[in-house]
Amino acid sequence: MAPSQQLVKDYQSLIRAFESRPCNLKKCGELLTRLKVGLVTAGLLPVLPKSESSVEDLVVVRNILEIGAFWSIRSKDIPSFDRYFAQLQTLYNDYSTVLPPSPREHPLVGLNLIRLLTQNRIADFHTTLEAIRLSPEAAAENPYIAHPVAVERWLMEGSYSKVWSAREEAPAEEYRFFVDSLIGTIRNEIASCEEVAYDSLPLKDAATLLFFTNRNELLAFAQQRGWQINLIEETITFKKKDEEKIVVPTTKLISANLAYARELEQIV
Repeated sequence: MAPSQQLVKDYQSLIRAFESRPCNLKKCGELLTRLKVGLVTAGLLPVLPKSESSVEDLVVVRNILEIGAFWSIRSKDIPSFDRYFAQLQTLYNDYSTVLPPSPREHPLVGLNLIRLLTQNRIADFHTTLEAIRLSPEAAAENPYIAHPVAVERWLMEGSYSKVWSAREEAPAEEYRFFVDSLIGTIRNEIASCEEVAYDSLPLKDAATLLFFTNRNELLAFAQQRGWQINLIEETITFKKKDEEKIVVPTTKLISANLAYARELEQIV
């Protein structure tokens, strides 16, 4: 079924809203909702591996889904991104020999790789990486793929300072959202280690270890962890778990040992 005039009109409006600077997220969300209903009505969604739709129609569907995926990240809606990307997988994989290449494919594939890292889905990360239709050399030269690969390597090495710097080296603005999520996870891991290794730390040293450049953000993080802050001495004291006190039943042990000794004497 051919797209309706209203669907074509909404599609053109979506492109304008998405490409405007700044991007009109609210307008994009409204148009995407209408467009998805229109695509279902026109029989263009869900996209089937053996769909009889024309190449032109499938390109339009792909463009809408790609804009939806980027919109999801900019709106910080990860479940929505997952749904859009799952639909795009069919177009990227099953129609790779039919549709012209999309300039948005590798940026979105790279974003999906970063998303898997934030969820600690390392096995899925490597499976997805192996399925990318690029030679190892081409993948290494592609900034959208090379970036998450480097981040994964640094995470495995424990090179958290390099992960921190990866935010500034992100190939697209949307990547920073996921890198920030990774930094949050890393901060909590470092904080747990600090609580065990130190009784207290100077505020300056704690900020350095936790990658905080803003003092207020460090203080807010410390309060969330239940740390004691001394602004006069400029220190943070870590909340220690009370060690379990082991009560040794001394009298009972002595009595038991004496009884055991008497029994041994009787045997001998």
